[in-house]
Amino acid sequence: MTDRHLIYFADPMCSWCYGFWPVISAVRAAFGDSLPVRLVMGGLRPGTTEAMTEEAKTSLRGHWAEVAAASGQDFSEAAMAGEGFIYDTDPAARAVVVIRRERPDLALDYLGALQRAFYGEGRDITQEDVLAEVLGEVVPGADQEAFRINWRSEDAENETWADYAISQKSGVTGFPTLVGGPDDTGKYGVVTRGFAPAEQVLPVLVDWIGRPVH
Repeated sequence: MTDRHLIYFADPMCSWCYGFWPVISAVRAAFGDSLPVRLVMGGLRPGTTEAMTEEAKTSLRGHWAEVAAASGQDFSEAAMAGEGFIYDTDPAARAVVVIRRERPDLALDYLGALQRAFYGEGRDITQEDVLAEVLGEVVPGADQEAFRINWRSEDAENETWADYAISQKSGVTGFPTLVGGPDDTGKYGVVTRGFAPAEQVLPVLVDWIGRPVH
């Protein structure tokens, strides 16, 4: 079947999704256009309004250490270290949705760039200015003002929350979740629910779709 694809339920501010980025990159490198990846924003903590407590930050540091150990990804605590940091995942998710709508071919790259900016570089991707800056790094010369206008729009907000609803209706309870389909009967199946290394994910896809293109 030529319409087989992956659906990737993720969030820009999900640490395990950041840890999973090298795996997604390996899948793209192995299968190319023969196995497109469709991105759905899962909605980790959208709409959070309270600043993180020191206790919450300490807990999160321990969680990030687990992700680093499992994935080999580097972490910076700079973004959340500042007083008053609010871990609202909606702004970054909405930014990905805007790029997905305008440039679907770049949505995954932008997601990865946001994850690197937040987790690897300690930049606060809950802020509009940072979201626009990262876009400029992914797409040199991008119209950042147009991006800002679209990001602030009600349409972008509605589309983002529609993604969250899709995630919930699909029974996705954690991120990353990678789903593949349709099979010969039109059904979809879970490739991985939660983090898994490339050496575990790639053989599953090879068994399903056949040999990689590279």
